[in-house]
Amino acid sequence: MKDFTVPRTTRRLVRDEPNLRMFSRLWQINWFFVLLICCLAGVGYTALYSAGGGRAAPFAQPQAIRFGFGLLMMLGVALASPRLLRLVSVPIYMFSVTLLAMVLKMGHVGKGAERWINLGGLQFQPSEFSKIALVLMLSTWFCRIEREDMGNPVRLIIPALLTLLPVVLVLKEPNLGTATIVGVIGASLFFAAGMRWWMIIVLVGPIPFLGNFIYNHLHDYQKARIDTFLHPEHDPLGAGYNILQSRIALGAGGSWGQGYLHGTQGQLSFLPEKQTDFIFTMIGEEWGYAGGVAVICLLFLITMSGMLIALRCRNRFGRLVGLGISVDFFLYCVVNLSMVMGVIPVGGVPLPLISYGGSAMLTMMFGFGLLLSSWVHRNDPDD
Repeated sequence: MKDFTVPRTTRRLVRDEPNLRMFSRLWQINWFFVLLICCLAGVGYTALYSAGGGRAAPFAQPQAIRFGFGLLMMLGVALASPRLLRLVSVPIYMFSVTLLAMVLKMGHVGKGAERWINLGGLQFQPSEFSKIALVLMLSTWFCRIEREDMGNPVRLIIPALLTLLPVVLVLKEPNLGTATIVGVIGASLFFAAGMRWWMIIVLVGPIPFLGNFIYNHLHDYQKARIDTFLHPEHDPLGAGYNILQSRIALGAGGSWGQGYLHGTQGQLSFLPEKQTDFIFTMIGEEWGYAGGVAVICLLFLITMSGMLIALRCRNRFGRLVGLGISVDFFLYCVVNLSMVMGVIPVGGVPLPLISYGGSAMLTMMFGFGLLLSSWVHRNDPDD
């Protein structure tokens, strides 16, 4: 009789199959997208080095450490299966809502609002994490609803409440800019899941007619931001100072900029919040119109790459997650750039991976990990 003993090399391959599968998935990661993320982080490090007066401390070095940790987290999340992500979506959402509720009770006050809580000695902004949690939660929920059922308003009550809960909690901080972004992300997922056009028109149509009502119910500092946006020259040394200095710095950059580390408004500290909200203004002043356009092109390329990843997914969960994360990143960029250029009122929204801050960076890297997971498992069919 023949000896049917399994060869030693085959036994070794069978024993190492999980490791081979992990290595195979690691190779399937969209490394071009990872390269784009690293380039954006490099732009952020360069800008923060300048914001620190030509020193790695106090902005560039901590940001680089956070990015290193975030990069490892992103790659780890990218290897997670969609089934695991759906299982943890509910606990993650509940955890984010709990953190938002904690902010209202024991939050750290900064710039007129309670937006941070202390976790292990570190300040964390739960409203940033709530956007990613909402994307996961709604993507999981809509996977359970047939596309034909999206025309039934009753089936949309629960996901609508899941969206409104973090929006209301963020508004209570108060943080109107982030609350608006959370609401738009939720609306985009409703639309992508198959919500009917007439429902969208019914919900969105009345908003322009409620402008006066909304304005009357804003906080005083929010009204001041709108008034400053409309007439910044009325208080050039007070409420209008930030946006006027931003315009001066962008105009001073010209076509090619004043040179790295040689921007007058930024280096002489005329430009406020140059390491956070107005980091793009420093880039425009030192690198000029050409540098600003290059950064915008990089941001656009990352957004479009995320959208393409979402479209390439065969499974519904991956498509919705990819779309939600891409919309989140896109809104970050549009709001921040519009803010520093004076197109919309200043709202305290950072430029992702460029502005200084740990909460926004780590949550965005976690979101990018979810996006890459959609790519790695793009050929998995719906369960």
